[in-house]
Amino acid sequence: MGKVKYSVKDEFPREKMLKDGVESLSNAELIAVLLRTGSKNKTVIELANELLKVDHEGIRFLKSSSIEELCEIEGIGISKATLIKAALELGVRVAESEIVRYQVKNPWDIYKYYMESMRYLKEEIFKTVLLNTKNEIITDIDVSHGTLNSSLVHPREVFKQAIKKSANKIILIHNHPSGNVEPSNEDIHITDRLIECGKIIGIEVIDHIIIGDGIYYSFKESRKM
Repeated sequence: MGKVKYSVKDEFPREKMLKDGVESLSNAELIAVLLRTGSKNKTVIELANELLKVDHEGIRFLKSSSIEELCEIEGIGISKATLIKAALELGVRVAESEIVRYQVKNPWDIYKYYMESMRYLKEEIFKTVLLNTKNEIITDIDVSHGTLNSSLVHPREVFKQAIKKSANKIILIHNHPSGNVEPSNEDIHITDRLIECGKIIGIEVIDHIIIGDGIYYSFKESRKM
């Protein structure tokens, strides 16, 4: 059995990736990292380049080819072929799992999104809804449980995750178990306080939604902010 051709340069793609990031690697270098070693007559970089030249489709050939077809290429055995196919399949699955975020265009969108999960709660829950620059929901954060007051809804807790998640703006939302959505004086005080804090931090508070039993109240629609 002949020895695998090895070169010190075989280490270069891995070193380059560690130093400059995976985005800095060429297609051949990415393949070389997967292959790890060359063949009897080729270094790993030479083998990677050979793979890219098998068909005019270049790198697309690796996706459309079968494991058996890859194994027909000199220097590619079952181990290397399965690694290539597994890596390509992972890429496909990552692309297919891209999150489709819910876009908020008006208060009704928020109400629809949270109505069923909040309208029947027996205690008040105050959330912050984090949005990106496209007004798409990044996530929501439970800030407090229980009767709303300033001590529970501290600006630090409201904006901590917004900063961490790089939110562009936030929406405040809480429920009234009574079903009546008319804001209390404390609701108004908390809203005003958080709006001012948001201006200082640079994260805009664009609305405060109160959810009741099949109805909602929007501070923005009611011109309270």
